[in-house]
Amino acid sequence: MEVLSSTTSYETIKVRFEEDICFIQIDRPEANNAINNSLVEEFTNVLNLCEEQIKIVVIEGSKEVFCFGADFKSIQESLENGVLHQEQNPELMYDLWAKLSSGPYITIAHVRGKANAGGIGFVAACDIVLCEEKAVFSLSELLFGLMPACVLPFLIRRVGFSKANYMTLMTQPVLAKQAHEWGLVDVYEENSENLLRKHLLRLRLLSKQGVIRYKGYINKLNNFHGASKEHALAANIEVFSDQNNLDKIARFVKTGQFPWE
Repeated sequence: MEVLSSTTSYETIKVRFEEDICFIQIDRPEANNAINNSLVEEFTNVLNLCEEQIKIVVIEGSKEVFCFGADFKSIQESLENGVLHQEQNPELMYDLWAKLSSGPYITIAHVRGKANAGGIGFVAACDIVLCEEKAVFSLSELLFGLMPACVLPFLIRRVGFSKANYMTLMTQPVLAKQAHEWGLVDVYEENSENLLRKHLLRLRLLSKQGVIRYKGYINKLNNFHGASKEHALAANIEVFSDQNNLDKIARFVKTGQFPWE
C-alpha cells in the first residue's frame, strides 16, 4: 500500500500520517483551539484524503485544551470593526462531524484538558473516545443565549436524550469519570498516551475493507444526525443571528464579564 505523506502546510491543524493512521491535531493555541472557517475547511480536506487508504483517524488538541468551541474573539472583532459577523457556515461544520461519524475509517478522539461547546461535537462524532483522568467536558452555550444546536444530534446519538439535555441545561463541566459513566467517554486513565497506543495496536489488526463495510452498515442502523440536520442548522443560524447574543459574546471577550453579571 502506498503510504500517504503530508506535504501541505496548514494554518489551524497539524497533520501526520503513520502508515494507515492519520493524526490530526487542532492547533490554534492563540484562540484556545476554537473553531473557525479555516479549521473546518482544512479538517475536511484532510478527511477527504483519508478515505481510500487510511484506516484510523486520531483527533487531538493540546495537553491543556482539546477544542473550546466557536471563536468568540472573531465575533467580537467583527462587531468592534462595524462589520456584520458571518458565523462559520454551520452546514460545513455539521458535515465535518458527519464525516467523522460515518466515514470509511475508525475515528478516535483523544481528549486532554478541556473540551467545550463545539469541541463536544468533535468528541461525540467519533467512534471511540479516549481521555486522560483530568479531562473536562462542557456545553456552555446557554449561558450566552446560544444552544449546541449542531452538537446535539451527535451527542444524543452517543449518550441519549436525557444526558445530552442535562449537560445543555446545566452548562457545568463534567469530569472524565462522569463522562465515562454517561457513555461520552469509552475509556480513560491517567496516562492517555499509553491508552491510545494500546487501542491503535488492536485496531490496526482490522482490514480497511472490513471497516468500510461496518461503518456503512452501522450508519444505516443509527442515522440520527442525518435525520436531524435540517433542524440543527436552522437553530444554529437563529441563535447566531440574534444581535443580543452577539453583544453578550463581544462583552465577554472584551471585559471577561459574563452575561448574568
